[in-house]
Amino acid sequence: MSITGELVEIGEVKEFGSNGFTKREVVVKTKEQYPQFILINFLKEKTKLVDSYKVGSEVTIDININGRRWESPTGEVKYFNDLTGWRISAVEAEAPAKVESDDDLPW
Repeated sequence: MSITGELVEIGEVKEFGSNGFTKREVVVKTKEQYPQFILINFLKEKTKLVDSYKVGSEVTIDININGRRWESPTGEVKYFNDLTGWRISAVEAEAPAKVESDDDLPW
């Protein structure tokens, strides 16, 4: 699955625990009638994939959707979802079609 949109936030790489686990969060704003702000995590060595992008870049991010179940000590059950990025690429702007003459027009 993939998500395409504008990078509106790029977080710093954060390290968790003593085993060197790293995580980096980015937020993508989708281009639709009602834009969505989607938080995507890049983990471990994948955090470096974001280095060459800046806020405002149009990108497509390939993701995995992960879910987990959590039960509190009192027995309350909650479910959590996570979007994990594993590839990111720039969206190339499409150039307008060049019309050589009136003969090339569709009408």
